[in-house]
Amino acid sequence: MLFGLFKKKPAKSAQQGAKKAEVEQELVGDVIHYFGHCKAAVMKLVKPLSKGDVIHIKGHTTDFTQKIASMQVDGKPIDSAGKGQEIGLQVKSRVRSTDKVYRV
Repeated sequence: MLFGLFKKKPAKSAQQGAKKAEVEQELVGDVIHYFGHCKAAVMKLVKPLSKGDVIHIKGHTTDFTQKIASMQVDGKPIDSAGKGQEIGLQVKSRVRSTDKVYRV
């Protein structure tokens, strides 16, 4: 009768075990520096990025999404930046130099 205690549980169906579909993301760059006094990050782009895009910054302790309100190159405001450029932008939370930047 003890064997009744160790019955196998029925397998979950594909619908029950399925996780929510993740939002498709595209890697656009890496954080290379953070300025804490003004909450700004410097990013090196591997794909073009534009003002108004929604980005997801993900790292070991970082994980947030925000819309790009403004970007700068050498202190001058820009509307878009291309591959290989280093841009500065205001971020809503602390980021680290190992964090990845994705377009949502």
